[in-house]
Amino acid sequence: MKTRIPMLAAALAATFSLTVHAAPPVAANGMFTDSKGMTLYTFDKDTASGPSACSGGCAQAWPAAMADASDQPQGDWTVMSTADGGKQWAYKGKRVYTFAKDTKAGDAKGENFKDMWHTVKQ
Repeated sequence: MKTRIPMLAAALAATFSLTVHAAPPVAANGMFTDSKGMTLYTFDKDTASGPSACSGGCAQAWPAAMADASDQPQGDWTVMSTADGGKQWAYKGKRVYTFAKDTKAGDAKGENFKDMWHTVKQ
C-alpha cells in the first residue's frame, strides 16, 4: 500500500503540472477560452506589450484573464505584469480579457463590442 501512494501522488502531480502551466485551451469553434471555458477577448485600445488601457468600469465589465505566478509563456501566449503586480495572459503581445456579460462557457457576447473588442481566434 505504501508504494502505491507515492506512485499515485507522482501521477497526480504530473497531470496537474501539465494543465496548470498550459496556455488557455482552444474552443471547438476556433476561439480561445480560459480554463473555465469563457471566451477570451483583445481590446483595440491596448498596444502590443504595453499597459492595459482598460481600467475602472471597463475592468469590471472586461476582467483581465489572469495567469498564476507559475504560468509560463507558450507559443503565441505570454504572461504580462499588471499595474497591481499580478500576471495577465496575452496573445501575440495583446492582453486578453473575459466579458462579464458572458454568463456561460462558450458565450461570445462581447465579439466586436463597440468595434473595439474581439474574440481571440486561432
